[in-house]
Amino acid sequence: MQSAMGKVWRGARGVLALVGLGSLLAACDPVNISELEEGVSTEADVRERFGVPENVWEGEDGAQVYEYNRQPEGNVNYMITIGPDGKMASLRQVLNPRTFAQVKPGMPMEQVRRMLGKPMKITNFTLKGETHYDWRYLEQPGVGETKVFTVVFDRELKVVSTMSGPDRERDHSR
Repeated sequence: MQSAMGKVWRGARGVLALVGLGSLLAACDPVNISELEEGVSTEADVRERFGVPENVWEGEDGAQVYEYNRQPEGNVNYMITIGPDGKMASLRQVLNPRTFAQVKPGMPMEQVRRMLGKPMKITNFTLKGETHYDWRYLEQPGVGETKVFTVVFDRELKVVSTMSGPDRERDHSR
């Protein structure tokens, strides 16, 4: 019994450490962003401030897009474009209504994933033939209420619909 409780405690500490690390990374983002300048900062500058990207996507004209994901605990995902010259061409926080509006029925999952980054949660509804991808975000940055943007995919992983709603996991008043 003692051994099982010890394993549970170690597992809980690991989860708490990951949550804390995610919160710490998100708290450092504004400082890291303020230290970078488009057209001036280099790939090395980006990696020094943000670390290893979650994913590296091929961009246009030889550029690379670095994905820095802050899901599931955070409310943002960053896409940082490094041009073929090795300089930062753009830094975008992509979890916002403007980017969500670009997600259209029929889009393949891979295209949505490249636009929004890794979701906080993926839920399969086998009987309905649907897969839901959820991203946590702030509709108005600086305002504490979080929401969830959901993209519904069909069996072929093409967009069927999208929706936004309250973040029921974080809204403890419900």
